[in-house]
Amino acid sequence: MTVLGIVISVYLVMSIIAFLAYGLDKRAATDGAWRTAEKRLHLWSLLGGFPGALAAQCVFRHKNRKRKFMIIFWLIVLLHVAAWSTGFYVRYVGLS
Repeated sequence: MTVLGIVISVYLVMSIIAFLAYGLDKRAATDGAWRTAEKRLHLWSLLGGFPGALAAQCVFRHKNRKRKFMIIFWLIVLLHVAAWSTGFYVRYVGLS
């Protein structure tokens, strides 16, 4: 498996975990049960699960109204975009 394949696999697995974590947290919020810490939800996004987190926010309509939470979430997405853009630039454009 190539490095890109491994990275894509990590994004896929983390996205599934993030999606499930949001779903479980939404259920807990509805039932008045123990909740998942927001830091934990952000951690899944930071580790590559932001696509699954974004899908969960849409499907479950969860956490998408909390301004501070969403600012941090979009900063995490921006961090990923910046890392991929930098990697692409270095790989294909070069530093010359």
